[in-house]
Amino acid sequence: MPSAAPRSSLSPDIAGRLKRDENGLFAAVAQQWDSGEVLMVGWMDDEALSRTLTTGRVTYFSRSRGEYWQKGDTSGHVQLVRDVRLDCDGDAVLVRVDQVGAACHTGHRTCFDAGQLPLTHQGSQGSPA
Repeated sequence: MPSAAPRSSLSPDIAGRLKRDENGLFAAVAQQWDSGEVLMVGWMDDEALSRTLTTGRVTYFSRSRGEYWQKGDTSGHVQLVRDVRLDCDGDAVLVRVDQVGAACHTGHRTCFDAGQLPLTHQGSQGSPA
């Protein structure tokens, strides 16, 4: 796992606002910039965020492989960065991207297409709040 200490390549101003888990990671939500479609969730550390902010392509940290990866390195389905936003708690980032091809490793446009879960509450189901 990456070090919990911030890497020097990330601006100290940004690094100081981040809240990381015990492995130095925070959630990164990828969203299609123009439609608002949620594409996937990955993990970043300071170095992955720095690379994302400076290269124009999203870099994640793979918890299972223990290494950095850029979306599209093997599939060609790249995520081009439009903007990056830190959430109010500092424990997640929203990466608004222009997704080229599928975002999910299964080949689907989004990782959130495995089916809607049934709601069991007594309110109106599926209507906007």
